[in-house]
Amino acid sequence: MNNDLAFNLKRIRFDENYNPSKNTRATTNFANLARGEKRQENLRNALVMIDNRFNALAHWDNPKGDRYSVELEIISAELTLRAGSNDESFPAIEILKTYIVDHQTGQRIEGIVGNNFSSYVRDYDFSVVLAEHNKGQTEFNMPDDFGQLHGIIFKSFVNSAVYKENFSKSPVICLSVSSKNTYVRTGNQHPVLGIEYQQDEPSLTDFYFGKMGLKVRFFMPQGSVAPLAFYFHGDLLSDYTNLELISTISTMETFQKIYRPEIYNANSAAGHCYQPTLQHQDYSLTRIVYDREERSRLAVEQGRFTEAHFIKPNQTILAQWSAESVL
Repeated sequence: MNNDLAFNLKRIRFDENYNPSKNTRATTNFANLARGEKRQENLRNALVMIDNRFNALAHWDNPKGDRYSVELEIISAELTLRAGSNDESFPAIEILKTYIVDHQTGQRIEGIVGNNFSSYVRDYDFSVVLAEHNKGQTEFNMPDDFGQLHGIIFKSFVNSAVYKENFSKSPVICLSVSSKNTYVRTGNQHPVLGIEYQQDEPSLTDFYFGKMGLKVRFFMPQGSVAPLAFYFHGDLLSDYTNLELISTISTMETFQKIYRPEIYNANSAAGHCYQPTLQHQDYSLTRIVYDREERSRLAVEQGRFTEAHFIKPNQTILAQWSAESVL
């Protein structure tokens, strides 16, 4: 099956002049910032927030808090189902790559790939498949093969020659904690990732990312007000340098402050036992414009787009892969 999949990478710089490509999901974190009258101001303010947060965490040998800046590159992985064919490619996965610029030494240091995670098939699974499967049901449940196809695509990408040629380490995806779960502090504390939390039960996102071969740990970095969910393969604490981890924290915590201010820009920090909620009222807003209701509506539209342009035209081969996958 892997020989039938071909991935092509496209890269675009995420800066204050960024304009989303036609294949970028409109609900993607960075695409949301780059629309409307305030687009350039949004982008500029978000990038400043990322740099400030990075320097606050990388405070050693950095007395003025301005030694580092973060550069971001959007990586789009386009998928062709039959390698070597003339089949039209589909925008399968979109992630972020961080780079750290050390203004003291002049170095440009590789950061982590992953960070944000965008997928049309994920929209389809969550906004179309789950909704239709549970229509008229009294209790929520998942189809037996839920997330199987998406897991195949993601693992095929990470194991592909094109990924290995471009990236030296496995991806790390950093997301918000689930508002349906409770998180309790452990006795573990990492010098960069901060205080570790454990959840009371796995979330639907944990299950879905498990299909992608990723496990999860929850950490609240110093100066943060809520834990972040880190999805990874391997050893999160040993496989990455401090600067690499800080590049992910500073980037994704900034996005979360913008999109989930009730949790990540709250005016008080999570305690020993923490239940995140979007109904929390004691929080501050950033100076960045964002329409959360539009994002929810577009997720359904993008799920239907995936169904029409990827799932249905290829349903025979996709069903076969889901059934026979041994990845």
